[in-house]
Amino acid sequence: MSCAIYSHKMCLSHQTGPAHPESPARLHAILSLLREAPFNEFPFVEAPEASEEWLRLVHDESYIEVIKESIPATGLTALEEDTMASPDSWRAALRAAGAACLAVDDVLAGKYRRAFCAARPPGHHAEADRACGFCVLNNAAIAARYAQSRKGIRRVAIVDFDVHHGNGTQALALKADDILYISSHQHPLYPGSGRREDNMEGCLLNLPMPEGSGSHEFRALYESEGFPALRRFNPELIILSAGFDAHFEDPLAGINLTEDDFAWITERIAEIADERCQGRIVSVLEGGYDIDALRSSVAAHLLALTA
Repeated sequence: MSCAIYSHKMCLSHQTGPAHPESPARLHAILSLLREAPFNEFPFVEAPEASEEWLRLVHDESYIEVIKESIPATGLTALEEDTMASPDSWRAALRAAGAACLAVDDVLAGKYRRAFCAARPPGHHAEADRACGFCVLNNAAIAARYAQSRKGIRRVAIVDFDVHHGNGTQALALKADDILYISSHQHPLYPGSGRREDNMEGCLLNLPMPEGSGSHEFRALYESEGFPALRRFNPELIILSAGFDAHFEDPLAGINLTEDDFAWITERIAEIADERCQGRIVSVLEGGYDIDALRSSVAAHLLALTA
């Protein structure tokens, strides 16, 4: 198989409370999928803990210390309004970031052409100095900066098709050199960022979609703007912020995509990766809160990564 799975059981131990949408059930559903054919043939790699040196490529040292000190000995605590933490949350977050960094190592070394990080908590809302939107560490951003600073990769593209805009990843792209962030997302919607007015050639491309948009609008935006921008950037590595909450069954938004749309965008980005960067893609799980839709969407995504 040309795609490996990166995960760790510790990511199941991040507890968020009984009514919270970002629950361990999300990862349980994906891991159950991986026990079935053909996914049980994918190489499975146990994610390490990311070092704090890697985290500091994106996050302020003071923020790292505050989060560590905020982890409760028992029960739950709120890191911010909707981002919860339990006793194992910091270790889970380190494994999620570590999964993305090890995947970068292995893909760049040619061990695998592509990787999918089945890990939580998600990351694209996390900013340099604050947790946000269920996210503690910005896994995709850390992986991008890790590839640049530790692996000698210059140009990294991050494509984010989560239904929510990745405000944390946008902030990184605006201050980093040679990182292109492309985001399709419902707008207006949490967190309120992601305006076209913020776009910068070769750095940031927001592709906002109004509520009720579906496959036609989604595909047209990427065909006319997203894919041409990705090709012009000529990346050496592509990182996907793979959120599946733009699915029509997802409870947190109002975009009407299907599994076929997630397969389509994955296949098209894989074609560009084959043209521009030796097929190298690292995909990092973000949102997706209807469990059945998440499971089927991840299945479509994985099959497209191996096509």
